[in-house]
Amino acid sequence: METKEIWEKYSEELRRYLFGKTGNKDLSEDILQEAFLKVHLKRYQLKSPDLSRPWLYRIINNTLIDFYRQNVHPHPAEVSVNPDETDSHTAENCLLPLIQNLPEKYKEALILSEIKGHKQSKVAEILQISVSGAKSRIQRGRKLLQEGFMDCCDYSLNDEGLLVGEGKSETDCKVCS
Repeated sequence: METKEIWEKYSEELRRYLFGKTGNKDLSEDILQEAFLKVHLKRYQLKSPDLSRPWLYRIINNTLIDFYRQNVHPHPAEVSVNPDETDSHTAENCLLPLIQNLPEKYKEALILSEIKGHKQSKVAEILQISVSGAKSRIQRGRKLLQEGFMDCCDYSLNDEGLLVGEGKSETDCKVCS
């Protein structure tokens, strides 16, 4: 089954599912887009069209978990829910620019591990470095990304080590303005 067919058949259902999980329209759309990138890259692994729905939900759930594991996005309980606010500027809008501003070695490691979903051993293989070197780059990249959010969006760390705060308007954002 081609990506376009999968998108046409399931995207609306998955979009609603993600909005129900996140309460944030922009985050739901970002996760959906990221998941469909994975679907496109791995669609050849799907043996039967009958298995596509459970396979998609597994990818969607794993992508959702990955977003929250990055400690870049607030936990769902801390996300302000306002479904009518479709054109608002959120922290998610800053994510890609912040990653792009990282030093090259951290940017590569984060894109491979967090965006493309590779295990740290695979990141090490791709970057031709040791596994401990890959782990170090990923950890340092996450820390730099976290600091970027704290600097750009005035977020802070709560007692559990998660980023919390209120998003700024696009004009007040140091990355997007």
